[in-house]
This record gives sequence, structure tokens and C-alpha cells, in this order.
Amino acid sequence: KTVGADYARVLLEPEASSAVRGLTSDYETKALYSSGRTMIQDYLKTELTTKLGPRGIIIEDVLLKDILLPEQLSQSIEAKVQAEQDAARMEFVLQKERQEAERKKIEAKGISDFQQIVSQGISPELLKWKGIETTQMFAESTNTKLVIMGNDGNGLPVILSADGDGAS
Repeated sequence: KTVGADYARVLLEPEASSAVRGLTSDYETKALYSSGRTMIQDYLKTELTTKLGPRGIIIEDVLLKDILLPEQLSQSIEAKVQAEQDAARMEFVLQKERQEAERKKIEAKGISDFQQIVSQGISPELLKWKGIETTQMFAESTNTKLVIMGNDGNGLPVILSADGDGAS
């Protein structure tokens, strides 16, 4: 009765603006774009109900839509969100690299263990025997032109190539 027909402009808009200003100190701006939006709506509803209830105005709900922020603030929020996504992406890449490093470490340990086991089984006598077997296979081959039995000081036979380039 005391405010008149223009109550929205005289009473609601100033109270809503005041509640929103009070809200900006309590919440981060990025909450407007995330799950915090519901909490902000609830906060505004409580504030407006407290302020306007005694004057006979019943607030059923407060909806936030078409929020317009200053361009610089919007860009700042977008940059911050992008930086957080980049940081999360980098953390994922680092975790993946740590797993790959661990896999390579395990693989290297397996190769080292294999080489140690194999090297224990290789002796000069085994190498001589393998050299003799190879010489025998060369001697029996139809492609062999010349096999010279001898010793090059390492206990293995000297094999000359068919075109006479020298010992191998």
C-alpha cells in the first residue's frame, strides 16, 4: 500500500541489487557457471525473503539466468578455467609418463636379468663348439668354395670368402 504500483522498481530491484552485491563477497564468480549456482540462488532467496517478507512480499523462488558480467571479468574467468583445465591435462600427462617410466624400468630389469642368466651359460668352450658346428655347416654347404681349418688365436676357424677378400 505504501509503495504503490511501481513496487518492482522501487522495492524489488534495489533489494535484489543489494543482495547480489552482498553475495559477490561471499562466493567466487566462477560459481555462477558451475554447481555453485544453486547455492547462490538459495542464498538470494533467503536474503530477499528476509528483507521483503516483513513488507508482505512472498519470494517463491529466485532464478539466475542471462547473467551479464563485465567483459574483462568474463575473460578473466574463462582464462582461469582454461588454466585449470590445462593444469589438469598436464597432471594427466605427467601421470602417464610416470607409468611409462615405470614400465620401461620393469622391462629393463627383465632384459638385464635375462642377459645375466644367458651370460652365465656362455663359456669359451661353448663358443668354440659353436664355431666348429658353423664350420661343419659351411663345409657341407654346396655354395662353399673353400674352407680353411686353422686358428685365428681366438679358438675359432678361419673362413675365407669365395671371392678371396680375406678372412672373417
